Amino acid sequence: MRFRPYRPDSPEILSDKKLKQAIKGILGFRPGNINLYHLAFLHKSATQETLNGLKVNNERLEFLGDAILDSVTADYLFRIFPTKDEGFLTEMRSKMVSRSMLNRLSQKMGIDQLIQLDGASNNIFRSFKGDALEALIGAIYLDKGYDFSKKLIIQRIILHYFSLEELVNQEVNFKSKMIEWTQREKRQIQFSVLDEVGSGYKKQYIVELFVDGVVQGRGQDYSIKGAEQNAAEKAWQKINFENIEL
Repeated sequence: MRFRPYRPDSPEILSDKKLKQAIKGILGFRPGNINLYHLAFLHKSATQETLNGLKVNNERLEFLGDAILDSVTADYLFRIFPTKDEGFLTEMRSKMVSRSMLNRLSQKMGIDQLIQLDGASNNIFRSFKGDALEALIGAIYLDKGYDFSKKLIIQRIILHYFSLEELVNQEVNFKSKMIEWTQREKRQIQFSVLDEVGSGYKKQYIVELFVDGVVQGRGQDYSIKGAEQNAAEKAWQKINFENIEL
Protein backbone atom coordinates (compact mmCIF):
# COMPACT_ATOMS: atom_id res chain seq x y z
CA MET A 1 0.00 0.00 0.00
CA ARG A 2 1.26 3.49 -0.85
CA PHE A 3 1.01 6.15 1.84
CA ARG A 4 -0.08 9.56 0.59
CA PRO A 5 -0.52 11.78 3.64
CA TYR A 6 -1.81 15.33 3.43
CA ARG A 7 0.65 18.09 4.27
CA PRO A 8 -0.59 21.66 3.83
CA ASP A 9 2.88 23.22 3.67
CA SER A 10 4.33 20.69 1.22
CA PRO A 11 3.69 21.15 -2.53
CA GLU A 12 4.42 17.52 -3.38
CA ILE A 13 4.83 14.20 -1.63
CA LEU A 14 8.17 12.65 -2.47
CA SER A 15 7.99 9.97 -5.14
CA ASP A 16 9.54 6.56 -4.54
CA LYS A 17 12.53 7.56 -6.66
CA LYS A 18 13.14 10.84 -4.85
CA LEU A 19 12.78 9.26 -1.43
CA LYS A 20 15.24 6.50 -2.37
CA GLN A 21 17.68 9.16 -3.58
CA ALA A 22 17.27 11.15 -0.37
CA ILE A 23 17.94 8.13 1.83
CA LYS A 24 20.90 7.15 -0.34
CA GLY A 25 22.33 10.64 0.11
CA ILE A 26 21.82 10.66 3.88
CA LEU A 27 22.72 7.09 4.82
CA GLY A 28 24.52 5.66 1.79
CA PHE A 29 22.22 2.80 0.82
CA ARG A 30 19.20 2.26 -1.39
CA PRO A 31 16.04 1.03 0.34
CA GLY A 32 14.33 -2.18 -0.65
CA ASN A 33 10.73 -1.89 0.55
CA ILE A 34 10.18 1.82 -0.02
CA ASN A 35 6.74 1.74 1.61
CA LEU A 36 8.40 1.20 4.98
CA TYR A 37 10.28 4.47 4.53
CA HIS A 38 7.22 6.41 3.41
CA LEU A 39 5.57 5.16 6.60
CA ALA A 40 8.59 6.08 8.73
CA PHE A 41 8.18 9.73 7.77
CA LEU A 42 4.39 9.82 8.19
CA HIS A 43 3.72 11.74 11.40
CA LYS A 44 0.50 11.07 13.30
CA SER A 45 -0.72 14.62 12.65
CA ALA A 46 -0.85 13.81 8.92
CA THR A 47 -2.60 10.46 9.30
CA GLN A 48 -5.27 10.07 6.67
CA GLU A 49 -5.65 6.42 5.77
CA THR A 50 -6.82 3.59 8.01
CA LEU A 51 -6.30 -0.14 8.00
CA ASN A 52 -9.07 -2.07 9.72
CA GLY A 53 -10.13 1.12 11.44
CA LEU A 54 -6.64 1.88 12.75
CA LYS A 55 -4.74 5.06 11.95
CA VAL A 56 -1.64 4.61 9.83
CA ASN A 57 1.44 6.57 10.94
CA ASN A 58 5.02 6.09 12.08
CA GLU A 59 4.38 5.42 15.79
CA ARG A 60 4.79 1.64 15.60
CA LEU A 61 8.03 1.99 13.65
CA GLU A 62 9.19 4.57 16.19
CA PHE A 63 8.61 2.04 18.98
CA LEU A 64 10.65 -0.57 17.11
CA GLY A 65 13.44 1.81 16.14
CA ASP A 66 13.76 3.04 19.71
CA ALA A 67 14.45 -0.53 20.87
CA ILE A 68 16.98 -1.16 18.08
CA LEU A 69 18.81 2.11 18.74
CA ASP A 70 18.98 1.38 22.47
CA SER A 71 20.34 -2.11 21.82
CA VAL A 72 23.03 -1.03 19.35
CA THR A 73 24.11 1.94 21.48
CA ALA A 74 24.35 -0.19 24.63
CA ASP A 75 26.41 -2.85 22.81
CA TYR A 76 28.71 -0.23 21.28
CA LEU A 77 29.36 1.53 24.60
CA PHE A 78 29.92 -1.78 26.37
CA ARG A 79 32.71 -2.63 23.92
CA ILE A 80 34.23 0.86 23.71
CA PHE A 81 34.42 1.29 27.52
CA PRO A 82 35.42 -2.16 28.84
CA THR A 83 36.40 -0.89 32.30
CA LYS A 84 33.45 1.42 32.99
CA ASP A 85 30.64 0.41 35.33
CA GLU A 86 26.92 0.10 34.65
CA GLY A 87 26.12 3.58 35.91
CA PHE A 88 28.57 5.23 33.50
CA LEU A 89 27.27 3.18 30.54
CA THR A 90 23.66 3.97 31.41
CA GLU A 91 24.35 7.70 31.61
CA MET A 92 26.27 7.69 28.33
CA ARG A 93 23.48 5.86 26.56
CA SER A 94 20.93 8.30 27.99
CA LYS A 95 22.93 11.20 26.58
CA MET A 96 23.16 9.62 23.13
CA VAL A 97 19.52 8.64 22.75
CA SER A 98 17.87 11.52 24.63
CA ARG A 99 14.96 13.17 22.85
CA SER A 100 16.76 16.50 22.54
CA MET A 101 19.83 14.76 21.08
CA LEU A 102 17.77 12.80 18.55
CA ASN A 103 15.92 15.96 17.52
CA ARG A 104 19.21 17.74 16.81
CA LEU A 105 20.64 14.68 15.07
CA SER A 106 17.60 14.37 12.81
CA GLN A 107 18.05 17.98 11.77
CA LYS A 108 21.79 17.64 11.15
CA MET A 109 21.22 14.59 8.96
CA GLY A 110 18.43 16.26 6.98
CA ILE A 111 15.86 13.68 8.05
CA ASP A 112 13.53 16.40 9.30
CA GLN A 113 13.10 17.60 5.69
CA LEU A 114 11.47 14.29 4.74
CA ILE A 115 8.80 14.23 7.44
CA GLN A 116 5.17 14.49 6.39
CA LEU A 117 3.10 16.30 9.01
CA ASP A 118 0.32 18.80 9.34
CA GLY A 119 2.13 22.13 9.06
CA ALA A 120 0.12 23.58 11.93
CA SER A 121 1.50 20.87 14.22
CA ASN A 122 5.14 21.87 13.86
CA ASN A 123 5.26 23.78 17.14
CA ILE A 124 3.01 21.36 19.03
CA PHE A 125 4.89 18.10 18.49
CA ARG A 126 8.38 19.21 19.46
CA SER A 127 9.80 15.68 19.36
CA PHE A 128 8.64 14.79 15.84
CA LYS A 129 12.16 15.05 14.37
CA GLY A 130 13.69 12.56 16.78
CA ASP A 131 10.61 10.35 16.53
CA ALA A 132 11.07 10.15 12.76
CA LEU A 133 14.72 9.18 13.17
CA GLU A 134 13.70 6.28 15.41
CA ALA A 135 10.96 5.29 12.96
CA LEU A 136 13.52 5.34 10.14
CA ILE A 137 15.74 2.96 12.12
CA GLY A 138 12.72 0.70 12.61
CA ALA A 139 12.09 0.73 8.86
CA ILE A 140 15.74 -0.09 8.11
CA TYR A 141 15.60 -3.00 10.55
CA LEU A 142 12.50 -4.48 8.88
CA ASP A 143 13.92 -3.87 5.41
CA LYS A 144 17.55 -4.92 5.90
CA GLY A 145 17.78 -6.87 9.17
CA TYR A 146 19.56 -6.33 12.48
CA ASP A 147 23.19 -6.78 11.37
CA PHE A 148 22.82 -4.22 8.59
CA SER A 149 21.03 -1.81 10.95
CA LYS A 150 23.70 -2.18 13.62
CA LYS A 151 26.54 -1.51 11.18
CA LEU A 152 24.75 1.50 9.71
CA ILE A 153 23.94 3.04 13.13
CA ILE A 154 27.55 2.71 14.26
CA GLN A 155 29.27 3.83 11.05
CA ARG A 156 26.82 6.38 9.69
CA ILE A 157 25.44 7.84 12.91
CA ILE A 158 27.54 7.21 16.03
CA LEU A 159 31.01 7.54 14.49
CA HIS A 160 29.98 10.41 12.22
CA TYR A 161 27.91 12.58 14.55
CA PHE A 162 29.02 11.83 18.12
CA SER A 163 32.12 12.80 20.05
CA LEU A 164 32.40 10.36 22.95
CA GLU A 165 34.92 12.61 24.66
CA GLU A 166 32.47 15.49 24.66
CA LEU A 167 29.65 13.24 25.84
CA VAL A 168 31.75 11.97 28.75
CA ASN A 169 32.27 15.56 29.90
CA GLN A 170 28.68 16.59 29.26
CA GLU A 171 26.59 16.64 32.40
CA VAL A 172 23.00 15.59 31.73
CA ASN A 173 21.23 14.23 34.78
CA PHE A 174 17.51 14.49 34.14
CA LYS A 175 16.63 13.15 37.57
CA SER A 176 18.60 15.95 39.21
CA LYS A 177 17.04 18.49 36.85
CA MET A 178 13.53 17.30 37.75
CA ILE A 179 14.29 17.34 41.47
CA GLU A 180 15.69 20.87 41.21
CA TRP A 181 12.69 22.03 39.19
CA THR A 182 10.12 20.57 41.61
CA GLN A 183 11.93 22.14 44.56
CA ARG A 184 11.99 25.52 42.83
CA GLU A 185 8.32 25.26 41.88
CA LYS A 186 7.37 23.87 45.30
CA ARG A 187 6.02 20.65 43.81
CA GLN A 188 6.17 17.10 45.13
CA ILE A 189 8.17 14.51 43.18
CA GLN A 190 8.26 10.75 43.61
CA PHE A 191 9.79 7.82 41.71
CA SER A 192 8.05 4.46 41.99
CA VAL A 193 9.07 1.05 40.62
CA LEU A 194 5.94 -0.09 38.81
CA ASP A 195 7.04 -3.50 37.57
CA GLU A 196 9.90 -5.81 36.65
CA VAL A 197 9.97 -7.58 33.29
CA GLY A 198 12.16 -10.47 32.20
CA SER A 199 14.53 -12.41 34.41
CA GLY A 200 18.24 -12.86 35.04
CA TYR A 201 20.47 -10.58 33.03
CA LYS A 202 17.50 -9.66 30.82
CA LYS A 203 15.47 -8.25 33.71
CA GLN A 204 14.36 -4.65 33.30
CA TYR A 205 12.65 -2.24 35.67
CA ILE A 206 9.70 0.00 34.86
CA VAL A 207 9.63 3.21 36.88
CA GLU A 208 7.02 5.96 36.98
CA LEU A 209 7.70 9.57 37.95
CA PHE A 210 4.94 11.40 39.83
CA VAL A 211 4.63 15.16 40.20
CA ASP A 212 2.02 16.13 42.76
CA GLY A 213 0.64 12.60 42.58
CA VAL A 214 0.20 12.59 38.78
CA VAL A 215 2.30 10.37 36.48
CA GLN A 216 4.44 12.57 34.23
CA GLY A 217 6.95 10.06 32.91
CA ARG A 218 7.57 6.34 32.62
CA GLY A 219 10.96 4.76 31.98
CA GLN A 220 12.33 1.27 31.45
CA ASP A 221 15.91 0.09 31.79
CA TYR A 222 18.11 -2.71 33.08
CA SER A 223 18.75 -0.76 36.27
CA ILE A 224 16.40 1.22 38.51
CA LYS A 225 18.71 4.21 38.18
CA GLY A 226 18.53 4.05 34.40
CA ALA A 227 14.75 3.66 34.43
CA GLU A 228 14.46 6.70 36.72
CA GLN A 229 16.62 8.71 34.33
CA ASN A 230 14.44 7.70 31.38
CA ALA A 231 11.25 8.62 33.24
CA ALA A 232 12.78 11.94 34.34
CA GLU A 233 13.84 12.75 30.78
CA LYS A 234 10.29 12.26 29.49
CA ALA A 235 8.92 14.54 32.21
CA TRP A 236 11.65 17.09 31.45
CA GLN A 237 10.70 17.03 27.77
CA LYS A 238 7.12 17.89 28.71
CA ILE A 239 8.30 20.95 30.58
CA ASN A 240 10.88 22.25 28.13
CA PHE A 241 10.07 20.96 24.65
CA GLU A 242 6.34 20.28 24.52
CA ASN A 243 5.16 23.37 26.40
CA ILE A 244 3.04 21.30 28.76
CA GLU A 245 2.14 22.73 32.14
CA LEU A 246 2.59 20.13 34.86
